[in-house]
This record gives sequence, structure tokens and C-alpha cells, in this order.
Amino acid sequence: MDNFIDRLIDSIKEKNSPIVVGLDPKLDFIPSYVIENYNNAGEAIFEFNRCLIDAVYDIVPAVKPQLAYYEMYGLDGIAAFKDTVDYAKEKDMLVIADGKRNDIGSTAEAYSKAYLGEGVFDVDCLTVNPYLGIDGIQPFIDDCKNNGRGIFVLAKTSNKSSGQLQDLKLEDGRTIYEVVAGLIDQWGEETVGKYGYSSVGAVVGATYPEQAVKLRQLMKKAYILVPGYGAQGGTAEDAAKNFNSDGLGAIVNASRSVMCAYKSDKWKDQFDANSFAEAARAEVLDMRDALNKAIAKRG
Repeated sequence: MDNFIDRLIDSIKEKNSPIVVGLDPKLDFIPSYVIENYNNAGEAIFEFNRCLIDAVYDIVPAVKPQLAYYEMYGLDGIAAFKDTVDYAKEKDMLVIADGKRNDIGSTAEAYSKAYLGEGVFDVDCLTVNPYLGIDGIQPFIDDCKNNGRGIFVLAKTSNKSSGQLQDLKLEDGRTIYEVVAGLIDQWGEETVGKYGYSSVGAVVGATYPEQAVKLRQLMKKAYILVPGYGAQGGTAEDAAKNFNSDGLGAIVNASRSVMCAYKSDKWKDQFDANSFAEAARAEVLDMRDALNKAIAKRG
């Protein structure tokens, strides 16, 4: 069975685009004329997502729907999530479900089966939380090995208060996020693919570039999912610190800066609500150029 990380890297290389577009829709983000054409929030959300996918599928390898933005709209929202997953896969995009799931072993197994196993959602990858230890992670690793799926494990997250726990130091001087990084590298040993990277990856926020340099050194095999670009303040130069000298090693997420590009000062003179998808494509192309320049400079 194909390895998730190999499929991801193949697509990144083909499209020259280390980008994942976050599909985190709120009704406030969606032009009113789209909402007015549908009977419920879920239908409007899927139409918005469909237009965005159509605009970027040829230049972006993956999308990352954040589950909370679908769950908040109940069953209609969950239906929109499922439709979004299916449509993205029709367009040969990989789907990373951002759910940060974790629980005790048997419950973690149920979460994993829902997303990475024989469950209804059939995504390629899932974000997970490591703070219950290996018995809460092992079911996800097993499905990575058995079903060709992937996970990204929280290591150093992009939010401002992440250091409240993640930066705490142990007696040996290591921080919690450094310990987690070491575990991620161990957990991924049996899922290393042809490029030398593992399907057990890590989440490292672009808003912490100094920590990213250290984590890149600690995690030799882990691919890194980098949130925090754009709306949260992370720059291309910040994100580039997660990459290796081979130009690989990370994929950078942008959500609001792409979905709401049509509202931004940057693009308002060229696009309006009627051309929100075109604005999203322009933002992705701009991001791709900035990232590739920053990665080449670092390399």
C-alpha cells in the first residue's frame, strides 16, 4: 500500500507547492449571495469549499478542513465536511482532517477507525494530540501502517499560550515540546517512505521560528505541518525554518488568508465577493512564490 508521506511529497514536487489550504469556513467568510442560494449552512459551506477547491486543486497538493468549523453547524455541517472530503479527493487532492483527536486506547481506536480506517470519512491524514502518551497514539500509528494513512502530532503549536505547557522544562533541561519531538521521531520509525520521511509527522507553528529550528534538528524523519502562516502572523521566512536542505520536510497551512483573500486590503482592488475563488488562487500563487524563495534562500 502507498505510504501517505510519499503521496504527499510526490504531489508537492509535482506542483512545486509545499502548501495546504485550510478550509475552516464560517458563514461570516462566505459571500452573502452564496448563502442566499442554499437551504442551510451546510449546503452553503460546501458550495464555498467546492469553489475554492476548483480554484486551487492544480496548484495545491492538499486541503485541511478543521472539524470544529463543521461540527458547530450540526448534522448539516458534518454533511458538508464529508462532501468536502469526497470532492477534494475527486480532484486528486490529499485531505488532512484537523481534529486533534486523542483519548484512552479503545476510544482512540474508534476515532482512528472513523478517519483513518474503514470509517465513513476516509481522509488521508489526521491531526492528533500526544498528551495521553503512547496508548492514545498507537491506534493511529497502526492505521498509518495498515492503511497507508498519516498523522500530524502536536509538538509546538502556533497559539500564544502554547508555552504555558509546551515550554515547561524537565529536570534534564529539555522542554516538553522537545520531549514530544523525540517521541514523534520514535513513533514514526515504521512508516518511513522512499524519501526518508515518516507518515507520523509533527505540528510546529510558524509563529515560533526559533523553536522550529531546534525541532527540525530533533526530528530527522518527521514531516512538519506548519500552521500560523498569514492571518496569525507567520511569514514565509518563519515557515522556511521547518524545511531541510533538500527543500522538503514541511508543508505550510494557510486558511483565512486564502478563504478571505477577497476581503483583504492586498487584493481588494482586483477582486470582490463575486470573484472570491479567483482571489484565493491569487493568494495561493503569491504564497507559493514567497515560500519557494524563502526555502531556496535557506537551502
